[in-house]
Amino acid sequence: MLFTFLIISSASADWFDFLLDHPFTENNDTNFVVGFNLEFPPFEYTDDNGEVTGFDIDLAQEVCDRNNWTLVKQQVIDWDTKEVELKYGAIDCIWSGLSINGREDNYAWSKPYFNNSQVFVVKESSNISSIEDLKGKSIDVGMGTSALDTISKNKTLNENFANVNAVKEYDTAFMDLESGTCDAVLGDCVVMQYKISTKFNNTKYKILEPPLSFEEYGIGFAQDKTELRDQVQKTLDEMYEDGTIDKIAKKYKDYGVPEGIIYP
Repeated sequence: MLFTFLIISSASADWFDFLLDHPFTENNDTNFVVGFNLEFPPFEYTDDNGEVTGFDIDLAQEVCDRNNWTLVKQQVIDWDTKEVELKYGAIDCIWSGLSINGREDNYAWSKPYFNNSQVFVVKESSNISSIEDLKGKSIDVGMGTSALDTISKNKTLNENFANVNAVKEYDTAFMDLESGTCDAVLGDCVVMQYKISTKFNNTKYKILEPPLSFEEYGIGFAQDKTELRDQVQKTLDEMYEDGTIDKIAKKYKDYGVPEGIIYP
């Protein structure tokens, strides 16, 4: 599904630097190259065997199996470059808990498939019990995420915080929270639930209510890839109808995935 060649104009000289760090997967008409953020469990993560897995990956694998495609998992090294990789054909889509809200015109979207909320995580031992208590505090938020967009676009909210630190990995954010470098971590609710349930001591942290914002996940394709988008969506619709979506979601029930599913 990738182009076999590219014509590089003088206006896109930065593309050469991009190629050095992001080599193409060998072109094959049956390859379906999915771009994802590895630091996004339970949607994408590395299991104990070193394999990339997760709810989104499982869905993509089933779509490929039903279309006789080969799933190629392409980690987006820098989440800020995801749109560049899509534009130049390094990936066929971004399927990684990608928020539609605020990006409606950036992609050819699938139907929304998951309801998400943005939440703050703080230490259980802190005296912070609401978003209002975060005034004058320092927070960590994922680089290139919709959570960072929410903060950046809301001047009043942004000015409430002493510092807003953009970090590449949520593990770093939680280490900052543990050390006191920051007072709260802002991120997707299901991801935060996963982190404090599996990697960090869930008795030491709490999620503030209510959430800061709500959004929907979709699969993002390049604007000119509507035919591919439609084929993927057709397959997903069949998976909803025969119960496969529910079956896959139940694998991640400990993290609230089934509750977030959006049905067509």
